[in-house]
Amino acid sequence: MTALRRIWPLLPLALALGLVTLFAAGLRHDPRQLPSALLGQPAPSFSAARLGHADQVIASTQMLGQPWVLNVWASWCTACADEHEAVKQLAAGAAPVYGLNYKDAAPQAQAWLARMGDPYRASIADPDGRIGMDFGVYGLPETFVIDGEGRVRFRHAGPLTKERVERELLPLLKSLRAS
Repeated sequence: MTALRRIWPLLPLALALGLVTLFAAGLRHDPRQLPSALLGQPAPSFSAARLGHADQVIASTQMLGQPWVLNVWASWCTACADEHEAVKQLAAGAAPVYGLNYKDAAPQAQAWLARMGDPYRASIADPDGRIGMDFGVYGLPETFVIDGEGRVRFRHAGPLTKERVERELLPLLKSLRAS
């Protein structure tokens, strides 16, 4: 009984120490680094209208044979505006960059591109979010790198930065082109 009386006052301290340890471990985790079940797997196939050109269909099979980038964006997405300069940098020559206009109205999306600059080889209209859901998109922006065989090699959730483009994406795309 006396041993229990000695341990009892230390119990809240031990519990607090355990909680602090759990919180510290959680703070080290970057939520933008969430794993994707698609990494290393074939990218979802799609065939959809080009944004603003319902008569032009873009199919994922057209991209086979070379690495390419899919950037998921919308005119209503403030973080998409934040990353736009980095997307322009990426599109300046590393690989074709296609936009997936997610759950957006075409007139607003086209006006946004006219105002911000259009870095995309083409933007694919995804007004109902079906293609984005196939890619596992849960928030915008998201960026995927797909190799020439159609496999997802990289996924980034959240806004890209110029530093990340230079440090990770450009070297990855260069190595994919060389292989």
